[in-house]
Amino acid sequence: MGNNHQNLATQQVVNVKWAERWQVYHRLQALEIECQCGSNQPLQIEINSTKTAIQLWSVARQVTASRYELMHWLENCWQIKFDQPKN
Repeated sequence: MGNNHQNLATQQVVNVKWAERWQVYHRLQALEIECQCGSNQPLQIEINSTKTAIQLWSVARQVTASRYELMHWLENCWQIKFDQPKN
């Protein structure tokens, strides 16, 4: 008896500013993530995998984080890459 978690879909309402929701919506559409965003309605996203959840987090972060936060995050990514010991 196997567990197939890929078939479990969850519909989520994502709270983003009204001015930013269309930007998030279009980016999620480009990533082929099922979502809906009607006029005067909240953004609804179907999350059916861990990958989708991470992509949603990344898109939302890009839209909501300040330029400084994004630069700091990117610098930390580079630091982690170069601090890894060589085998």
